[in-house]
Amino acid sequence: MQYIIDSWDLPSVPVAGGARPFPVRHIYCVGRNYAEHAKEMGGDASKEPPFFFTKPADAVVPVVPPAIGSVRYPLATRNYQHEIDLVVAIGKRGVKLAPERANDIIYGYAVGLDMTRRDLQNAMREIKRPWDIGKSFAQAAPIGPIHPVAEVGHLSRGRISVEVNGSLRQQGDLSDMVWDVPQMLHFLSQYYELLPGDLLFTGTPAGVAAVVPGDTLVGRIESLGELRIRIEAPL
Repeated sequence: MQYIIDSWDLPSVPVAGGARPFPVRHIYCVGRNYAEHAKEMGGDASKEPPFFFTKPADAVVPVVPPAIGSVRYPLATRNYQHEIDLVVAIGKRGVKLAPERANDIIYGYAVGLDMTRRDLQNAMREIKRPWDIGKSFAQAAPIGPIHPVAEVGHLSRGRISVEVNGSLRQQGDLSDMVWDVPQMLHFLSQYYELLPGDLLFTGTPAGVAAVVPGDTLVGRIESLGELRIRIEAPL
């Protein structure tokens, strides 16, 4: 296929122990899926159904341990925050899924970071405008290798945490999610046809905070290893 301009590589994520990568089609993210994080953001997750936002596929920054990924401090923000997430990789088509069948479409799981320009997100929220500008930007989705379900099973509990420069910032357990993975996929599939290559970032525990150039982040999820990134100077 010849294009009018030079084309780009298909975004992808390495698969743990595999020679072939996982192509990324679309990134969905769920908001306020841990009660304590919902409180620190000024909400109450127990009183609302799950809601979703998206990131572009080329927001992924794949990192294979023990390497440290390089992520530039983004433009136009003074409050750049980390959010550690369990990421679900979709391997089969799914639409209007019943919760008890939702796990059938999962290929695997990974450690991810939902990086956020919090000041821009909050400013848009205050004037009731879409806050994509706070969530959807270059390098907004660092991610570690995808671990196939065949290797790790389906994850419903396990420690999740992130350290910044060796200091613990966020910690919790996957069992603390307000909506578990099958419930999230059930809700999401009522609005979208989920397709192979889609990723779902499943929410973050309390403790989100700002990072600056020079900081090193280490995110960990039990059974999935770790994700290391360093924040570099902005463009």
